Amino acid sequence: MTAAVSAPPAPRPSTARRVLPLVLAAALVLTAIAYPLSSGPARDAVSWTIVVLGSLLSVVHAGAARGLRTAIGLLVLVTVTAVAFEAVGLATGFPYGSYRYSGALGPTLLGVPFLVPLAWLMMAWPSWVLAERLARPVAGPTRRRVVRIATAAGVFAGWDVVLDPQMVQAGYWTWSDPSPGLPGIATVPLTNLAGWLLAGLVLMALLDLTVARTQAGRAPRTGDAAPLIALAWMTLGGALAHAGWLGLPGSAAWGAALALPVLLAVVRRHRGGRW
Repeated sequence: MTAAVSAPPAPRPSTARRVLPLVLAAALVLTAIAYPLSSGPARDAVSWTIVVLGSLLSVVHAGAARGLRTAIGLLVLVTVTAVAFEAVGLATGFPYGSYRYSGALGPTLLGVPFLVPLAWLMMAWPSWVLAERLARPVAGPTRRRVVRIATAAGVFAGWDVVLDPQMVQAGYWTWSDPSPGLPGIATVPLTNLAGWLLAGLVLMALLDLTVARTQAGRAPRTGDAAPLIALAWMTLGGALAHAGWLGLPGSAAWGAALALPVLLAVVRRHRGGRW
């Protein structure tokens, strides 16, 4: 007589794995709320804190959801890609257009302030996570991967549409020739958007490959609420701040226009899913 042996249930994610990304997301949101309410050196400190919290959230969530190797791969890949694109951009004007950073952003590597790769890290992982969710219904792994990379690059570039005018207003960088720009945004040229789309496609293709080769297990080990909260607040919350406090109605309108269709797609396709 033999006894039936059932497979053990999949382990539930630990409390720390589930809670820590959410704590970082909440801290990020609260700090971002303080940005339009501050000024001078205090606003600079808030900017640094936002970027540090956002980049830390990305790495922590990648590790919690996909494993330590993915978190390390994300950190190394985004840092190297960001410094490479930004250093070339500063030296040649390609692919963003001609621009320069101010001294307010602190120490640099190859002319690129340390804060900049952290900002890329803050933006890149939530963009990929959202795209991964939106691409799930697409049939076929190759088509799904193409849609995932293109969507992530679009979200990545769209985030910058809101961020860049705010950073120019703060004096962190300036453009030699900001025209032509998007309607309502007079301080940032269209070449910047084209450059972010190109950089996003390269980065997201490499990130997609990195996740596929490094993730532990076949499915995320915790939900995606934390990076998606960060993404939603930094776009829609940023648009609100631009309209109500920062005097940037053009970027506010673009932020809302770019974010709302994505939010509607998330609600429609993933209602009732684990977040």
